[in-house]
Amino acid sequence: MEEQTFNETAIVSCGTLSPEINYLVKEGFLDTPHIFFTTPGLHQDIPELETQLIKFIDKAKAVAKGVIVVYGGKYCYVNADNPTRLMKHIIEEQGVHVSRIEASHCMGMLASEAEMKQAVDELAGGEPVWFMTPGWVKFKKQVFDGWDKALANENFPRHTGGAIVLDGIGYLDQYMAEKPEEFLDYCDWMGIPMQAYPITLDRFKGLLTDALIRLKNQ
Repeated sequence: MEEQTFNETAIVSCGTLSPEINYLVKEGFLDTPHIFFTTPGLHQDIPELETQLIKFIDKAKAVAKGVIVVYGGKYCYVNADNPTRLMKHIIEEQGVHVSRIEASHCMGMLASEAEMKQAVDELAGGEPVWFMTPGWVKFKKQVFDGWDKALANENFPRHTGGAIVLDGIGYLDQYMAEKPEEFLDYCDWMGIPMQAYPITLDRFKGLLTDALIRLKNQ
């Protein structure tokens, strides 16, 4: 089987996934020099999300033969002003040389539903869980922009199984070791404990490769 290479492809990704993207670049899997990140947490600012996404896709098309968009679908783009407009419409408008990876949100890019259920069973005894990725920890201020303690209290404590970070890069262990007080403050703000669930990045690599194949078959 021919080895897949991304060297003629640009990546346009939500900045929340930059830890994983940069890890795959360092590992040598993503062998492209053309990577563009939107600001983390733009699911809370749909007009800005669309503006940045289109801007970076245009930049990417100028330097590469194809573009892979690393963004979820229905959970990352919810347009209250125009509910029938979906992420797939934005991608379709960008032309044939743009492909989005097939996932509803960043957690689904890193782990399957079966893997997430296993994480819930193993770490939370089946209790409701708030799933996160390393980017949700690293970019707290952007991802939870506008959230005060009251809003946090409305959302997090109902997840009695705590917060689980789907971690394929060893981020949380390093974070706890290097910034223990910041980690504890984060947990205190949420009102629930946070723990890592180690995963591989095989699913993410597979989704990126599938998008690359779709580009080449266009």
